[in-house]
Amino acid sequence: MSIWLDEYKRKLVSADKAAQLVESGDWVEYAFGVNCAYDFDRALSKRLDELYDVKIRCDIGAYQHFTAEADPSGEHFTWNSWHVAGHDKKFIGKNLFYIPMKFHENPRMTRKDIVPNKVVVIMVTPMDKNGFFNFGCSTSTVWAAVESSDYVVVEVNDKIPRCLGGNQECIHVSQVDYIIEGSNPDLPTLASVPPSEEEVKIAQNIINRMYDGNCIQLGIGGIPNAVGKMVAESDLKDLGVHTEMYVDAYLEMAKAGKITGARKNIDRYKQVYSFAMGSQELYDYINDNPGLASYPVDYTNNPYVVAQIDDFVSINACIEVDLFGQVCSESVGTRHISGTGGQLDFVEGAYKSKNGQSFICLPSTIEIKGQRQSRIKPILTPGAIVTDPRTATHMLVTEYGIANMKGKSTWERAEALIAIAHPDFRDELVKAAEEMRIWRKINKLV
Repeated sequence: MSIWLDEYKRKLVSADKAAQLVESGDWVEYAFGVNCAYDFDRALSKRLDELYDVKIRCDIGAYQHFTAEADPSGEHFTWNSWHVAGHDKKFIGKNLFYIPMKFHENPRMTRKDIVPNKVVVIMVTPMDKNGFFNFGCSTSTVWAAVESSDYVVVEVNDKIPRCLGGNQECIHVSQVDYIIEGSNPDLPTLASVPPSEEEVKIAQNIINRMYDGNCIQLGIGGIPNAVGKMVAESDLKDLGVHTEMYVDAYLEMAKAGKITGARKNIDRYKQVYSFAMGSQELYDYINDNPGLASYPVDYTNNPYVVAQIDDFVSINACIEVDLFGQVCSESVGTRHISGTGGQLDFVEGAYKSKNGQSFICLPSTIEIKGQRQSRIKPILTPGAIVTDPRTATHMLVTEYGIANMKGKSTWERAEALIAIAHPDFRDELVKAAEEMRIWRKINKLV
């Protein structure tokens, strides 16, 4: 241990000293989510008047964006995000811009396509007796960023849980250039959002199609929360977990004894994930838990890997869908909301799984400025981003039922989608389908 402690001490610097590594025009990468830089970014923001055109890459930067706040014009610091969420949203289109990607390709793009980073900064656990820092909640893309950077800086935070792998879940002190003993900010927590009545009905539609031994991938929000609660209260058993994001819904299922992983084809008995965000109870649960395995996202989200797991169930949400079966999950028109993330990865992987099911969920309507609108539309809102092309979409779910898009022609798709739209909008959707020539006289709604 002493040899690693000596090396640790030699590499220990202040955040202000580490921030001196950055020069004008550099690219800097902050690790994913809960492992995003905090003290380093705060120190870098103090150099506002010295630096120009510093580009910061991040993915769901979970902490305060000090550099973005210091420079609203983006002249000195510009953020570039692989996925927009939380703190990112108030900066999008100003001094933060989105990088389109399919999540499982992020490590490949980082190693192959990006302008290399001058510095990568990763929030980590304290060093263990063998000289390793653990990446905690976010193994996702870290090693790819390390390999694509000139300098590796770690910020030690003793509140980061130690998450077992998997692989690529840790880094050795010998592979690190500088160490910051950070201010130990609290980990951001996600409040559990109670599902709406419509979301509960959507979850029930999905639960009715689940069975013992399913391997589950969940997104975030009211519908996954509802699914987790219903599963916890159901008779289902021997469920598996293979997901990008580990959320509190899994904790509920695990506490109820529903998750064993006994029937998984690969990583049997392990709950596999790439990153975690949720309650403090969730962080406590994943800490040093040998029943979980943290992997990089080019493993968890790889459609080829997902397809090898039988009886896979993928559950995600979207913003709107059109009568052709095109799904938008990341923008309202041209107004950016989130990103592709891993949705398309799991849509494609789950469908290719033996007996696999991919569900994209949305309440049938939304209230905008006091006016109720259908979320199933003739065409997507102009400028909307297609997250899942019609060729990939499997099953779409509202509170009125499930529409399977696979193997259906355009008129069959229109019929199936209108059948799960809100009844108040079905007539006008039929009329629009007729005008678009994707409706036949013998069509019927069931």
